[in-house]
Amino acid sequence: MAENDDGQERSEEPTQKKIQEAREKGQIPRSRELGGVAVMIFGAAGLLMSGGLLFDAAQSVFELNYELERDVLMSPDVMVDSLIVSAKTAFTALIPFYIAVVLAAVMIPPLVGGLNFSTKALAPKLSKLNPLTGLKKMFSTQSLMEILKAVSKFGLVSTVAILILDHNRNRFMELGFLPPHEAMAEGISIVAWALFILSCTLLVVAAIDVPFQLYQHNKQLKMTKQEVKDEYKDTEGKPEVKSKLRSKQREIAQSRMMSAVPDADVVITNPTHYAVALKYDPDKMLAPILVAKGADHIAMQIKKVALANDVMILNSPPLARSIYYHTELEREIPQGLFLAVAQVLAYVFQLQQFQKGKGPNPGTVPDFPVPEDLRKDE
Repeated sequence: MAENDDGQERSEEPTQKKIQEAREKGQIPRSRELGGVAVMIFGAAGLLMSGGLLFDAAQSVFELNYELERDVLMSPDVMVDSLIVSAKTAFTALIPFYIAVVLAAVMIPPLVGGLNFSTKALAPKLSKLNPLTGLKKMFSTQSLMEILKAVSKFGLVSTVAILILDHNRNRFMELGFLPPHEAMAEGISIVAWALFILSCTLLVVAAIDVPFQLYQHNKQLKMTKQEVKDEYKDTEGKPEVKSKLRSKQREIAQSRMMSAVPDADVVITNPTHYAVALKYDPDKMLAPILVAKGADHIAMQIKKVALANDVMILNSPPLARSIYYHTELEREIPQGLFLAVAQVLAYVFQLQQFQKGKGPNPGTVPDFPVPEDLRKDE
């Protein structure tokens, strides 16, 4: 396990704040092997796609310069014009190659670590001039990995190059017997395919390097338990963070409260300013429990959920205000409201029986008794 300067073990995964700070400093995982291999593969593909253009361009340049007469060879103007035309022809033929290489150089490296631009990474660091730091890097895991990659690349490229040369030995020998234009086309094809195969071979090194770079980056950012605690204290102490936490807690509590409304037995309203939802199960509860309450827009939401789930809604402003102010969520109603709530539940039962055709109409909602000490005027 890695340790910091105080000898504490860096065993904790980096926090999001630590990762973000590292990105701001330009510390992101990058695989040079992946970028290099991508440029080679895309470049080889570009050469293969522009093989015909390269052949035509080479033939055109050859003919242009071959047709120059002897008396103009000493003319600077003619030679400069010939050079410019040759360069333009070659550049135009290589455009697909350039585009492929640029696309690879721009698009592939960000696949590991993402896009990131940091001015801090450009600032000079005096610590880099420290010889002790340099010695540590020489004997680090990163340096060992770089040596292994270099040896692996040399071995792979050498082996594959020998196999390619051996496989194309007869084709190379035949080039001397072909007409110049055919030999040129065949030579371009052999070189492009050889480059493509060699590039694909180096994908093996890149496939090992990418997870290693991700592992190394994560290892460098790991934190001690004390660092995690300090960061948590620092973050939690910020007013904006506390505000966000409280807001999130309110959202969670409100969501949980709304999910309890469909199971309520009745919702009592003000009718617009307050709404309280009660539930009573005589087999499990000693008294009715307040499962949801809210004022203004939250009260409207409670009523909306109740309507959507066929929960009975009664309008009793004094009782709704009393329950709202004197009862906590998921707590039993005060003993002084037992009689009023019992009458509410009885009225709800009678109304439900009437709607099923099993009882008389209980009439309009009565005035439920609320003790003076539990009343809350608007």
